[in-house]
Amino acid sequence: MLEEGHKAVRLIISGRVQGVWFRGWTVEQANMIGLDGWVRNRADGTVEALVVGPEQDVDRMIEYCRKGPRLALVRDIEIQEAMGITPKGFTQKPTVDIEKRRS
Repeated sequence: MLEEGHKAVRLIISGRVQGVWFRGWTVEQANMIGLDGWVRNRADGTVEALVVGPEQDVDRMIEYCRKGPRLALVRDIEIQEAMGITPKGFTQKPTVDIEKRRS
């Protein structure tokens, strides 16, 4: 259960978001804001993130992700509510192959 005034979202970020330091940048931004969660590349070329924290901080992180680091070109962000079960802090996870997860 999330604290009052907090929210958790799962982001699927598409565009030119791999090979442009998007994950490392996301970790830096989220840690500066004080959010919890993780970020990882997906085999389909998107970046996935779980972002958990105070509502206004999560919303700020979503806006940061719409621009991304200097070399990124974000085309779209799919936003889904999430449960927010994650350790404290914000980390980078290994790439996930979504096809293998389905089998």
